[in-house]
Amino acid sequence: MADLILVNGHVWTNNPRQPWADAVVVRGTAISFVGAGKDIPASDAASASVIDLRGGLVLPGFIDCHTHFLEGGFSLESLQLADVRSREEFTARVEAKARELDAGQWILKGEWDHELLDPPDLPRKDWVDAVTRRNPICLNRHDLHMVLANSAALDAAGIARDTPSPPGGEIQKDPETGEPTGILTDAAMDLVLRLVPEPSLEEKMRAAKTALRLAARHGVTSVHDMGDSSHFETYQELLRREELTCRISLFFPITEVELFTRLKLAAPFGDAFLRIAGLKGFVDGSLGSETALFFDPYADDPDRFGLFHSQMFPEGMMEKRIAEADRARVQLAVHAIGDRANAVLLDMFERVMAGAKPRDRRWRIEHAQHLRMEDVERMARLGLIASVQPYHIIDDGCWAEKKIGPTRCRFTHMYQTLIRNGVRLIFGSDWTVAPLDPLAGIFAAVTRRTLDGKHPDGWIREEKISLEEAVKAYTLDAAYAEFDEGRRGSIEERKLADLVVLDRNIFRIPPERIPQARVLMTIVNGQIVYQE
Repeated sequence: MADLILVNGHVWTNNPRQPWADAVVVRGTAISFVGAGKDIPASDAASASVIDLRGGLVLPGFIDCHTHFLEGGFSLESLQLADVRSREEFTARVEAKARELDAGQWILKGEWDHELLDPPDLPRKDWVDAVTRRNPICLNRHDLHMVLANSAALDAAGIARDTPSPPGGEIQKDPETGEPTGILTDAAMDLVLRLVPEPSLEEKMRAAKTALRLAARHGVTSVHDMGDSSHFETYQELLRREELTCRISLFFPITEVELFTRLKLAAPFGDAFLRIAGLKGFVDGSLGSETALFFDPYADDPDRFGLFHSQMFPEGMMEKRIAEADRARVQLAVHAIGDRANAVLLDMFERVMAGAKPRDRRWRIEHAQHLRMEDVERMARLGLIASVQPYHIIDDGCWAEKKIGPTRCRFTHMYQTLIRNGVRLIFGSDWTVAPLDPLAGIFAAVTRRTLDGKHPDGWIREEKISLEEAVKAYTLDAAYAEFDEGRRGSIEERKLADLVVLDRNIFRIPPERIPQARVLMTIVNGQIVYQE
């Protein structure tokens, strides 16, 4: 007996044997029928709850392949600086937050972007010191590779003018006085972040629920959380309470590879709702923080090439961990943004694979943002997955050329080139770095229209991809990256009933109107978790 019937809609199945339908029947947690409404079995029609889609579009549930999910929940509850446009507004918001808190409480998150400021200067501790004398602050840039700390936080961490930058990070200092400016990048951030008190389990669960509600509103039925092992307890407790409304694939830091070896834990491990997916590593930083690692210097700072991440030290440690993960048969997802970082990572992957038996690894390069053509070809030859975040195209495209010049930008976010060369593409948001909104990502991938309106035909428009390719990267190919394409990613009988309903058919409207589409309903495991 059926539980739910969706009729009178446009159903894009992602199944080439049956590309379109107008009705879906759900029985329990699975899809039991896909086809024409007139062909729905009479017994199902008599027993189920029927929803008239009124011409809406049904898609497989969106799978966001790269989030900072739990941290995103905390961010939604914290200071908001993402839309700040001036130094004065930055200071005023920090001051307002400080007035809400008791002395000694930390002011965190923020998600600021100095490229939006007028002028686009990096913030400094003197912007906030006068209004935060009672509170240490550590406010992250939206790319999560740079923070602003005030004097209280720097003093607590013992950071002064004679403190050296750690390997894989930088304590930025005033060129005239030698004093720390308050800006810390990558490994240097840890000098302050390690002082921040650990949230309680209840605080983590509250943040997770906030994130889950946002995911449901955007049709996201599964996320890959680039978190750490401490997140597992939170999700496990939500699962126990039957409050987990989105499937979670959790990646631990590659520094925890010994946990997999010691427990003989092969990944993915878990059930359909919560699983330990694998290990996340870092080779470099980010473009916006100028810590992404390139062969050639930054155009606006000829002395800067970027940085290796602290996980790359001591020399050879990252490759040792990759090899250990491979022996444990663990999936890897390693961050590389600059062209040199990607080349170095491919060198390590290639050497490890050459010394081991062939198997279905489905290893991923997270971001794969700036690539040489020879490295695109190597990715295809090694069977690697490009785990990319298309919203970065329309954000970075506003300012990337001033950092690395137009020639290198031609080899940025090479989605069409990757697909044409046989590299599987999967999409994520990188939330909180970008919005947790697959429709925004799809729009970015198919139009490449930058947020500043300066590229109406698309920034590097030859790298646009089709709408079908973009949706597939958020659904079936994303499920492949989880080793779960047999159960999710398309609308077929016996597959899990993870579905999203949009108010319009995005395949029949101009691509520039995709952001106007709304999620009407999100279904996870056969249950409606969001309805407008």
